[in-house]
Amino acid sequence: MEKLKMKYDLEERTAKFGEQIIEFCRIAKRDPIVLPILTQLVRSATSVGANYMEANGSSSRKDFASKIYICKKESQETKYWLRMLAGYYPDKLDELKRYWQEAQELTMIFHKIVTTIKTKNLLKI
Repeated sequence: MEKLKMKYDLEERTAKFGEQIIEFCRIAKRDPIVLPILTQLVRSATSVGANYMEANGSSSRKDFASKIYICKKESQETKYWLRMLAGYYPDKLDELKRYWQEAQELTMIFHKIVTTIKTKNLLKI
């Protein structure tokens, strides 16, 4: 039951995702070509959780929806950077695919939240 609860605790889930990406980038081999990609990956992956925390502390529905939309955009961007790294780290492909899958799931969760807000006419975006 505890594992199921954690899967749906988006604050914890997005934080763990950011931590995993940081750890991957910390130990990844670096050179001038890949360093900017690793930096962008850390920025986008950690931004998902940061914006979700901001959404939870929002002062209005409009602010909440805006932050959730940013979460969706950042998780989509994270998928892009993971794709760019797949060819660079062929020995880490399985790990990168797991991160990509988590970013995809987060994208779909945030998309559903935004869609629900729109369809329930809670906010016009």
